[in-house]
Amino acid sequence: MGAVVRRHGRGLTAVAAALGLTAGLAACGHPGDSDGVTLRLVAADYGDSPANASQKYWTTLADRFEASHPGIRIKVAVYSWNDVDRRVKDMVARGDAPDIAQIGAYADYAAQDRLYSADDVLSIPTEANFLPALRTAGEVSRIQYGLPFVASTRLLFYNRTLFAKAGIGGPPTTWEELRDDAALLKAHGVKVPFALPLGPEEAQAETMMWLLSGGDGYVNDIGSYTLDSKQNVRTFTWLKDNLVGPGLTGPTPPARLDRAEAFAEFADGDVGMLNGHPTLMKTADDQGVKFGMVPLPGPDGRAKAAMGVADWMMAFKQGGHKAEIRTFLDYVYNDTNMLSFCREYDLLPVTTSASQAMSGAHSAGRLGPFLDELPSAELYPVAKTSWAAVSADIKKTIGSAVAPGADPASVLGALERSAQATDNAD
Repeated sequence: MGAVVRRHGRGLTAVAAALGLTAGLAACGHPGDSDGVTLRLVAADYGDSPANASQKYWTTLADRFEASHPGIRIKVAVYSWNDVDRRVKDMVARGDAPDIAQIGAYADYAAQDRLYSADDVLSIPTEANFLPALRTAGEVSRIQYGLPFVASTRLLFYNRTLFAKAGIGGPPTTWEELRDDAALLKAHGVKVPFALPLGPEEAQAETMMWLLSGGDGYVNDIGSYTLDSKQNVRTFTWLKDNLVGPGLTGPTPPARLDRAEAFAEFADGDVGMLNGHPTLMKTADDQGVKFGMVPLPGPDGRAKAAMGVADWMMAFKQGGHKAEIRTFLDYVYNDTNMLSFCREYDLLPVTTSASQAMSGAHSAGRLGPFLDELPSAELYPVAKTSWAAVSADIKKTIGSAVAPGADPASVLGALERSAQATDNAD
């Protein structure tokens, strides 16, 4: 499913891969101690260089925790996002599940009855502190197993300099204005008026943003897939006819454009508009791009909801350390630790108290607009064990819906039938 954010930029992929190979070798805690309990935590790396690798955060946090809880040791292994889900899957398969995992998805493990529920491993104040939309997204059959760890929302980024050169006074507030602005940008020589990354890297995110903008989404109120609903077909037909067809999405076909490339082009000043997450701010700043951010508009005004993404904590039952896990997770989720992690990586806190603290602090800065979207954001249908396979199908296929001569209804219909079949098989 992917992380809330993977930092992109030239040269960063190799760094992340190197971190994935080495970070897991480092651990804090003292597994050889005979007294007390040692908890094993596997976590994902959010850093984009050795200087801000997540291992540093977890080592520091674990050292502080151990100092005040002498009976509990924490052994941490941190892996890159390319490796961490597979590492945990392999551990579980060989009967060696960690006590706690901080990864991208929880539903398969919940379906296999391998996880503690939230009320098993969180105090009542900590459990009640999650933002409601995120708490609900962690539920399977109304029982919460996925514990949101950090979150992100998406906004429409636009290049203020390019807008000014094209004589555009402000960001679009409707689809029609977005199309007209893209046409003006193209007329003034902008290489990519609107970047539409529907390539295999993270097409499921771009797709969901547009489906929500058009008034629907991936599932209905009872959790059934609705990929080929009338609203969704209308949305992709509009994209094909109004952005892609007139050449307003640049020289690379959307089906071959990945998010990393789109972000890099925005940072180079070649993109007028695109949907982005908070870390794009730093990437653009580093390149001197002056930009603004607003919610993605809908057909007649503001979209009904923004897209939210969460990464998840989960506690495995295999080791049987329920009480110790509860003590540690209550510490992980206190406001000081939550805010420290989120500020380090430009992410959003998942608890009400930390969100309020960030919103009221000057340090929230430009994260404020993303934070404002979070309480009402809609997330991927991560509670469905079928979602991983459906997401993979979307990544492979959805870009073809806007190709020349394509029929969006047929592409979405095929995706819907496949999704229903996968869901029924589960």
